[in-house]
Parts: sequence; C-alpha cells; structure tokens
Amino acid sequence: MFRINRLYSICAVSLAVWCLSAVPATAQPVADHQVITVDSGAIGTTTTLGGTVVPFKEVALSAQMPGRIEFIAGVEGDWFKAGTLLVALNNDNLLAKQRAAYAQLAQAQAGWRNARVQYTKQVYAGSEFANNAGMALPKVMDEVVTHPLSSFMGTTDPELIRRAQIFAQGTRIDQARFQLMQAYAGIQELNASLRDTKTIAPFDGVIVSKGIEIGDTVQPGMPPFMLRFADTRHLQIKLEVPARLMPGLRKGMVIPSRLDVGGTRIDTQVAQIFPMADPQRHTVTVKLDLPQDAPGGPGMYAEVMVPDITSPIEDLPIVPKSAVLWRGSLPAVFVVDSKSNSELRMIRLGGFVDNDTVSVLSGLKVGERIIVSPPSTMVSGWNKKDDNKQ
Repeated sequence: MFRINRLYSICAVSLAVWCLSAVPATAQPVADHQVITVDSGAIGTTTTLGGTVVPFKEVALSAQMPGRIEFIAGVEGDWFKAGTLLVALNNDNLLAKQRAAYAQLAQAQAGWRNARVQYTKQVYAGSEFANNAGMALPKVMDEVVTHPLSSFMGTTDPELIRRAQIFAQGTRIDQARFQLMQAYAGIQELNASLRDTKTIAPFDGVIVSKGIEIGDTVQPGMPPFMLRFADTRHLQIKLEVPARLMPGLRKGMVIPSRLDVGGTRIDTQVAQIFPMADPQRHTVTVKLDLPQDAPGGPGMYAEVMVPDITSPIEDLPIVPKSAVLWRGSLPAVFVVDSKSNSELRMIRLGGFVDNDTVSVLSGLKVGERIIVSPPSTMVSGWNKKDDNKQ
C-alpha cells in the first residue's frame, strides 16, 4: 500500500509539472504589457557552497573570579545596551578585604605624616644629644662639659652624629611613603577583583546562549562560558572556500546567496577574506555581509554561489528578475509568440548576473520575447486555468 501511495504521489506531481509547462500558446493574448527580447550574456560557472549565518560581533563571557552567581540580567533573546550589568557574583569577602585595605591606608598615611614631623624636628631643633634620657642637671652637665670636652679631645664628632640622625629620619620618611604606596596598590588590586565579579555588556547586543543560573558556583575557566553575547543587528555569512576558488573572490564584490528561509535569494558582499588557508582542509574562511533587512538569524544555513574562474564561460539567456514568477518552488516566465499570445513556461535558473538580472540554464532561448513584470490579474488568470484543469 505504501508503494502504491508513493507511486500515485509521484504521478500527480509529474502531471502537475507537465500541465504547467505545456500551457497552449493561444491561451491568453498579450495586452499593453512591457515585452522584451531575451538577450544573451557571457556567464561563468558558479559553485554553490554551504555556509552559516553568524553575528558581526560575538563574545563568550567567562568567569574571572571564583564565586556564587547572585544576579543574571536576563535570558536568551533579551537585548541590552553597552555598559549594562549582565552577571554579578557574590563579593562580600572582597568588600571586607577592601575595608581592611582602607584601614591600612589610613595607618600608612598617619605614619608618613609622623615621619615628616620628626624629620623637621631633627633638622631645626635636634642635636646629637637630643634623644639622650636622664635627669635634667646631669644632662646639662653632659651637654656643657662632658661632650664638648670629648669633642675637643677628638673622641666624638658632634656634626657627624647630627647628620646621621637627620639621614635616619629621612629614611623613615621614605619607608612611610613606600608603605603608603603599598596600601594604595592593595586597594587597586581589590578594586580590580571587585570589577571582575561583574560582567558588563561590551556593546549593544543580545544574549544568544546562557550556561549558568542564579546560585551556581563558578571558577575561572569553568564553565567554558557564562554567557554568549552577540550583536545580531549586523549579520554575516561565514563559509569555507576551497583554495582553487579563491582567485575568483575579492573584497567588496557582490555574490548571490540563498538563505534557508523560504529559499530567499539575496545579494551579499565580501567583507573579509582570511589571509591563511586551513592546513588540514585546504580552505580559506570568507565572511560576507548581509543586508540590514535580511531575514533569519545566527546559526541558520545559507548557500553562496561562488564564481569558478577555472571553468569555461558560456553564453546563456539572461532575463530581468522582475520577469520571473515563482509557482511554488518552480520559476517560470510569460513567453510571447509571433501572434502576440502568451504562455507560461517553466525555466531553470542559473546564477545572478547582477542585482537586476539572472541567467537561464534551460527552458528559454535567446531571441524569444517575454513579459516583464506581468500584472497580478494576468498571473491570477493563469492560476484559475490551472485550477480548472485539475
């Protein structure tokens, strides 16, 4: 039973195609429509390659600090402006360390100020005996009698001792300044760690995939990414081109492509050609820009008609794209005979010649006349005839 049903389906499809291609030439006269003569053009062979639609910019945001996820801005498909907070980790321990670092900074500032005061005191009010302890009268006797006598006898040098004490106080200032710098560096390190607990949107874009949930514990490098963030307003087609086809490509040239959205044909422009071929597959990565209004999104399949300059050039009929009608997935044109009657003829299309014309592989000859931009009433009339035949 399955084979009989399948055979019946094949016969029905073949009969429908035969009816479309064998419409009598006298079925419908041509009114005041624009009729042109099919011309020929030198068309080179093209090779259809499969590619993937990718965003113009995409980043994988991974964890830079260990911690627990406590905030996620949204889910897949949500759009965010540049600078928006996307993911935040718990940072209570870092905030506690930051407060301790500010306390150390205050202590270092106090030590630096005290060292400067002691240096000033040593320079303007100190002597080599300023730090000697003891009772007042013996200390005066030492300063007036004992030490001058020792200096006279050459056993001590008061000026040398004074300079050494001033140098020691200057060294304490340097040490206090170094401690102050170390405290500042500690605070900067903690601030950098606090910044790493927050993931910020680097540009305007959308979350395309998410690998975390609130409450998850993450480590640097695990999972491979927390979020994948991309700018889906600008799309490209990424494909691998065999090295033999590369001489036919150059940056800026327009190449016809077909998206996997109802077989949509669209013109794409070569935006980037990678400078090196893959040593394993011997292919070169090429990216093509899609127009702003192109349907579809990242990850979709696309076909690109890459020119093959190694193949011979053929003279093929070329017709305007406005003359081509689509009956389901089959292209057709209205052909006008010598008696000004029109017939709907199925054709097989080749590649795009430019933005307005397309080549024909079979079903049409050079010199035949066709109707450009047939009106909707004419198309609907042929549809009614086909329905009556069925």
